[in-house]
Amino acid sequence: MKTVHKNKKPQRPGAAQGNFYKPILNAIGPGMNERIQKLRKLSFEAEPSLSIERALIQTEFYKYNYGKYSIPVLRSLNFLEICKQKTIYLGDGELIVGERGPKPKAVPTFPELTCHSVEDFNVLNTREMQRYTISQQDIDIYKNEVIPYWSGKTMRERIFSHVPKEWSSAYEAGLFTEFMEQRAPGHTALDGKIYKCGMVDFKKRIQEEIKKLDFLNDFEATDKKEQLDGMMISCDAVILFAERHADLAEELSLKESDPARIKELQKIAEVCRRVPAKAPRTFYEAIQMYWFVHLGTITELNGWDAMNPGHFDQHLAPFYEKEIAEGTLTRNEAKELLSCFWIKVNNHPAPPKVGITAKESGTYNDFTNINIGGVKQDGSDGVSEVSYIMLEIVEELHLLQPGNSVHVSSKTPDRFLKEACKVIRQGHGYPSIFNPDIYIPEMLRQGKSLEDARQGGCSGCIEVGAFGKEAYILTGYLNVPKIIEITLNNGINPLSGKQVSIETGDPRNFKSYEELYEAFKKQLNYIVNQKILVSNYIDRMFAKYSPATFLSVVIDDCISKGKDYYNSGPRYNTNYIQCTGLGTVTDSLAALKKHVFEDKTVSMDAILNAVSKNFEGEEILRQAILNKTPFYGNDENYADAIALQVYNDLFEVIDGKPNTKGESFHLNMLSTTCHVYFGKVMGATPNGRLAHKSISDGTSPSHGADTNGPSAVIKSLTKIDQVKSGGTLLNQRFLPSLLKRDEDLMKLSHLVRSYFALGGHHIQFNIVDTATLIAAQENPEDYKDLLVRMAGYSDYFNDMNADLQQEVIDRTENESF
Repeated sequence: MKTVHKNKKPQRPGAAQGNFYKPILNAIGPGMNERIQKLRKLSFEAEPSLSIERALIQTEFYKYNYGKYSIPVLRSLNFLEICKQKTIYLGDGELIVGERGPKPKAVPTFPELTCHSVEDFNVLNTREMQRYTISQQDIDIYKNEVIPYWSGKTMRERIFSHVPKEWSSAYEAGLFTEFMEQRAPGHTALDGKIYKCGMVDFKKRIQEEIKKLDFLNDFEATDKKEQLDGMMISCDAVILFAERHADLAEELSLKESDPARIKELQKIAEVCRRVPAKAPRTFYEAIQMYWFVHLGTITELNGWDAMNPGHFDQHLAPFYEKEIAEGTLTRNEAKELLSCFWIKVNNHPAPPKVGITAKESGTYNDFTNINIGGVKQDGSDGVSEVSYIMLEIVEELHLLQPGNSVHVSSKTPDRFLKEACKVIRQGHGYPSIFNPDIYIPEMLRQGKSLEDARQGGCSGCIEVGAFGKEAYILTGYLNVPKIIEITLNNGINPLSGKQVSIETGDPRNFKSYEELYEAFKKQLNYIVNQKILVSNYIDRMFAKYSPATFLSVVIDDCISKGKDYYNSGPRYNTNYIQCTGLGTVTDSLAALKKHVFEDKTVSMDAILNAVSKNFEGEEILRQAILNKTPFYGNDENYADAIALQVYNDLFEVIDGKPNTKGESFHLNMLSTTCHVYFGKVMGATPNGRLAHKSISDGTSPSHGADTNGPSAVIKSLTKIDQVKSGGTLLNQRFLPSLLKRDEDLMKLSHLVRSYFALGGHHIQFNIVDTATLIAAQENPEDYKDLLVRMAGYSDYFNDMNADLQQEVIDRTENESF
């Protein structure tokens, strides 16, 4: 059926006075023809909503089929049923087709993971920011039909009913988060196999593996057979889904009066008959091929995690170059198709979490990240004309999604980096920049082959993996500054007064900085072990109860192993712990080391008392700390040496800890928005940070602590060996006036090149002045499309809550290079 998408009256935001912000809601760029302009506007204005359709189909299916089939077959048959029954949408003017909901920005729920309550829906329906609309009728249906069935059966309930009290105490104190209690695990990116093989080809491979099963000597043969059967069914499900789109396009073409649109609808039907059943032959088919695979994975099981095409420009370049040479495609036609794809991604906000409050909000960003540039499998430069087209689209469309990153190696042309800097100059927060010369060695250190590492890159925020061959599971964030806080309170959470960790001694009795640091290491080791033991339990729960049979089809080596994506099927299986607050913990230790143990200008008792009072009545002491402590991010060895020690000890405690799939845990230095939450669950810290204020993000310095300019920041950061990590995040903010001229762009590109030459993994920029941000807070209607870089993603400034907005404002505003 066709879903009618009603147009809203456009509201054009006005340009701010006295700053550099320029709204582009109704702007027309050279690549924004009438079709793209219309589709972009519809996507921008569409209101995110909740759809209960998937939940109803799944609940009905589980009621009558749970227990009749093995879990992999059950999951795949459930996926097939969704693909058969879900509403199909094909909008006016669309060329790339398919939605996971019944209309653009309609988000399904995943009751098998987390079942929303009526209260959740009411909050989502009414909260001021990042609202998801849902009708009272749908809430009532969900209450009567979905919630009763899934009560006690969700993954979230299974997890929380089995965790030890020690874990719960640390979790509730905010010492760490757990990603997999809210969503399916795994930041996932694809390689190029789906452009060479269709689902029919994958089915043949699966059938061959089934024939080779040895039921006499292999005790896992039966389990493998069930998994492979499920993968076969999942291939059929996606083919059916595409065929339904072809049928709808043909039906609409018979009702259409415009000859040009009739031709387009017939072409859509032809493309959907071809892909994903068979390998794509054209640029158009290749884009639609990926999109159907993308929709399959986020429909099958994706509560909220990254799915992306990897090096999309490299995958599309051969199709583009062939058709350009043959004269069957023009550059403008290719750009139009890619723009349609960009808008499609933007139509898919992240499914909201459960257990929220009226004041909480996350992000609509679903973390699809387009990797642009980089290197090819043979190590040569990966930049093509498609790469430049993508940069143009990012600049012109100015949409929240997809996220995009440019990958700049020593072989990347300066022209490409300069064009990327031109886009960065617009102040949208896109693209971020990655260094293959560092992240390839990161993956080699973890055991990937050189060819697989070269094909890898960023999946969602800043973490990297081998595209199309790896399950890299982000298990949640570690609040490293909170570990210092409990160290200074002998394992007690000062905000609750409860014992949440081991006793390591009263710090007032410590005779040296080394004694303090040793206590911190003991606390760190205990908390990390608590996190890992539950993360491993959750891994097994997903392997047993929520296999991803369709995703497994497109990830090597799930078919050849006969194992699921969540059950060690991929070639590589990695778990990450994201460590947050390096700047805050470093500066806190630096303050204690210098003022308490070395200069002895203040006692440990005095500083702990001041911290416990949030420095109330102790502003002189606080200012002394802020102004007389060597802080991280200024290229001063005193603080940087502490950062290096903390980083190396995080590596020692985390890296190599075994996971459930025969491989291991690694660390990365990522915060997303969790540094704001972590700050809320903390009191004041010895570096002068006040209670409940944000801690530092990623590997960035503490807010306002970097006073020697961006060059000093990158020198501090590259004193740590970033190859040991799976990703390090660096935020920088510049005044727009700093990048007005072409020679200014060269300075920015030289800063990037310098950081990468010194060993930097990633860097990203906000090009926005404080005046603009404050004006956006005061007059949000005038700044509806103001995008800022939050962490590993960008977000609309006025979709962010006050705490997140303030965190961006508080970042150091660099006035020079």
